[in-house]
Amino acid sequence: MSDPTFELARDLIACHSVTPEDGGCMEIIGARLKPLGFTLEYINRNGVTNLWARRGTTAPLFVFAGHTDVVPTGPLDKWTSPPFAPEIRDGMLYGRGTADMKSSLAASVTAVEAFLAAHPDYPCSLGFLLTSDEEGDATDGTVAVVDVLKARGESIDFCIIGEPTSVDTLGDMIKNGRRGSLSGVLTVKGIQCHIAYPEKGRNPIHEAAPALAELAATEWDRGNEYYQPTTWQISNIHGGTGATNVVPGSVEVKFNFRFSTASTPEGLQTRLCSILDKHKLDYDIKWTLGARPFLTGRGPLADAASAAIREVCGIDTELSTTGGTSDGRFIADICKQMLEIGPVNATSHKIDECIAVDSFPQLSAIYHRILEQLLVVSH
Repeated sequence: MSDPTFELARDLIACHSVTPEDGGCMEIIGARLKPLGFTLEYINRNGVTNLWARRGTTAPLFVFAGHTDVVPTGPLDKWTSPPFAPEIRDGMLYGRGTADMKSSLAASVTAVEAFLAAHPDYPCSLGFLLTSDEEGDATDGTVAVVDVLKARGESIDFCIIGEPTSVDTLGDMIKNGRRGSLSGVLTVKGIQCHIAYPEKGRNPIHEAAPALAELAATEWDRGNEYYQPTTWQISNIHGGTGATNVVPGSVEVKFNFRFSTASTPEGLQTRLCSILDKHKLDYDIKWTLGARPFLTGRGPLADAASAAIREVCGIDTELSTTGGTSDGRFIADICKQMLEIGPVNATSHKIDECIAVDSFPQLSAIYHRILEQLLVVSH
């Protein structure tokens, strides 16, 4: 297939970039951006490669964000073709990172090339925020770049992250936000004793059970136009010595809130502790706030994306906030409007990851039309 987006994506997929390795992807992308007038700034930290590329100083600033790292391949003998040797079969391109998210990176580069070819001197700024630490711990990637930009007082007006968001066909769903993630490790204390003499101890599992049942049944919020209601889920419970004749001295419960903008982490913490206190438990909690929720409502970026998808794909897209967290949770600190738009997500992280070959020019065209709508037509 002779298509610039496809050719660039194939080159990127051929790079062995299992997280946190970049594998040469940013060098390839940088070589395309530099002739367009982008200044390349590497903000590397703890072995992670991060690229901040910017062209122009005039507002508004439109940024494409994403990651070059991919998840491990899994057993190589399970792949029909080698994961870093992209191959076309039956109209699909196979390889690790095709869906998540090297095809989107390629499409964003070719979209910017097409936009600048048509509007070489248009007064605006364009940027790329790329990392090799999204699929791993995500502690030295996008968050490191955002920290630097915040310290310099730089902000982003519009951002598109190329995460695979489509469900059945390209463009049928985009993400206009993500839920927050608040985890906790609850330790309920009791008194260990011989199980034949329970009156000499205090069973923390028995004491915790009614409180856990109430927490599971609690309506934390009702969500809103874009978000499902907040959920509280237990992920792990551990208590006891392994013996059948010992009342345990404590029980540990690991749990997680996936919460909407209808709740705050502080409010959820307060409400959960009030339920534990009502049940008179002796407990400790260690909290971890993994991500705050973010949301881009209807407005210039969402309208431009919906119009572009309708024009290129002939369908109306769905705005959604479902799924896990993304690097958008970091970018939201400095960005006014942000969307995730990418290819079909069906094979992400799977053996024989792939996307349809005909989606490459379409995805680039969607990104290009969004740039046109926001930066030219609306002005």
